Amino acid sequence: MYGVVTRNAEEVDWPEFDRGFYEVKDVTGRSAEPLENAVNMVSCFGDNAAADADPSLVPVDDMGRPADREQPYFDWAYICPSREDYREGLLEIIDDCAAENGDVRLDDIGFPRAEYCRCGVCEQRFAKSEYDDRLEWRAAVITDFLEEAVEHIPGRVYMTLYPDPYPGHLYERAGIDLEALEPFVDEFVVPLYDTAYETTYWLETIAKGFESALETPFSIELYAVNVDIENLLHALEVADAYGNDVFFGYDASNARAALRRRRADDRDGESFGEPGSGAGS
Repeated sequence: MYGVVTRNAEEVDWPEFDRGFYEVKDVTGRSAEPLENAVNMVSCFGDNAAADADPSLVPVDDMGRPADREQPYFDWAYICPSREDYREGLLEIIDDCAAENGDVRLDDIGFPRAEYCRCGVCEQRFAKSEYDDRLEWRAAVITDFLEEAVEHIPGRVYMTLYPDPYPGHLYERAGIDLEALEPFVDEFVVPLYDTAYETTYWLETIAKGFESALETPFSIELYAVNVDIENLLHALEVADAYGNDVFFGYDASNARAALRRRRADDRDGESFGEPGSGAGS
């Protein structure tokens, strides 16, 4: 099954795609009305607009450095997952999405990096918690949020994962305890983004890692913007071998062209080779 991830409402109905994901709230803080005919997506703790409006919401490390675009490694600003008022606002957005379509995808769940957060709210809550280990406490914060969010989603729950399947890395980085989260998630989505896909061996390595790490089905999201169609097809061949489904991000026209080419080549009997055979590498 193939899908598209888009900010353009009309693209979710294009016949080449079996499923459409529509960004209702993205990391910029931009918002849109949810669609009845799409899986609506919500960026949970990535939000430039909220961070700009209230910098006190932004997580800080033990040196007071905020997790925003002014710091290395961050392409957008984060919001501290401990902030109850912000979380209540997220749940309201999720309710709006679920009212249109019962399936919802949750993006950007977790703390920004291992050294976050040391804000006053987190320090007080950790001190009052039952946990002695900060990583355990962070994981409980994220698990509790997801459990609460899922109660607002009557249909299929999708959750995006940072693309690092190495044991312990998601737990240390973001507070994501996969074993604890899996009962609440119907399908994980792993974005494996590249601007060219001139090599594909790394796609197989990461995908295989998630295959080993997860009991829950997972799908792979490929970046489609200005990617050469031949290279995108090689990436698709690998993603198809491991992911439950494959989704294309943010260039529906290029993704549609690739799928048309794939189906035409399938009818003509052409193969792009098996993963690991050297195709595209």
